[in-house]
Amino acid sequence: MQELLPYGGARNALGCALWDLRMKQAGTSIWQYLNLTPKPLVTVATVGINTPEKMADEALEHSKYAKLKIKLSEDDPIARLEAIRAVRPDASLIVDVNQGWTFAELKEYTPAAQKLGIEMIEQPLPRGKDEELEGYKSLVPLGSDESCFDSSEYALSARRYDIINIKLDKCGGLTDALKIIELAKRDGKILMVGNMSGTSLSMAPSYVIGQHCQFVDIDGPLFLKQDIENGLEYKDGGVVSLPTTELWG
Repeated sequence: MQELLPYGGARNALGCALWDLRMKQAGTSIWQYLNLTPKPLVTVATVGINTPEKMADEALEHSKYAKLKIKLSEDDPIARLEAIRAVRPDASLIVDVNQGWTFAELKEYTPAAQKLGIEMIEQPLPRGKDEELEGYKSLVPLGSDESCFDSSEYALSARRYDIINIKLDKCGGLTDALKIIELAKRDGKILMVGNMSGTSLSMAPSYVIGQHCQFVDIDGPLFLKQDIENGLEYKDGGVVSLPTTELWG
C-alpha cells in the first residue's frame, strides 16, 4: 500500500483502517503492539484569523484550554498576538502562519513574538521558498508543516526547522509517521502532531503520534457539529481522553 498509493488522506484512511483491523484480529491494542504506555494528551484550541478584538474574544471563549494555536497572516500579526495575550496571560501560545510571511517579515516579527512568550512559529515561509532558513537561528523556534509532507522530505526540513509537525492526512498514515518519529529522535528534533480536521476517529491514530510530541493539536472534532460515536472527550485544561478500542486501535 505504501508503494501503490501516494501520501495523503486516502492512504491515511486505508492505512489506519488496516492498523485497526490488525489489532482487532490479533486481540491486542495499538499500545501493546507498539510497546507504549499511553499518557493523556493536552491539545491546543485553535483561534482563527479575524480582527484583534474578535480573536481576543475567541481566545476567551477557549478559556478552559491552557494552550492555544493562533492563526496569523501578514496583516498586523503582532497586534493580534498582543490582544490575545492581554486577555489570556495564562495561556501557552503557538502561532501558525500557513506560509504567509516573507523571510524579512519573519525577522521583523520574531522579537515581539519572543517578548509575548510565543513558544513556536509554524510554517512562516512558503513551501519551496524557505531555503533562507538554513543556517538562520530564530528567536522563536520554527516549525515545519507544509515543508515536510512525509518522511522523504524530512532531511531537508530538519536543516531548516527546529520542530516537525506530523499530520497523518499529510504524510499518508501512521506507518510513515512512525518513520518520521524515528528520524526526528535520532536528530534530537522536537515533534508536533497536527490535524486537518475530522472526527475522533481521525484523531485516534494521531493520539499515538502525540505520545512522542511536545506540541499537540488534535482539536479537529471541536469544529464539527457532531462527532462520531465513542469519540474522544475534551476536558478542562485541554486534556483529551485516551481513545478506546471501540473507537480505534
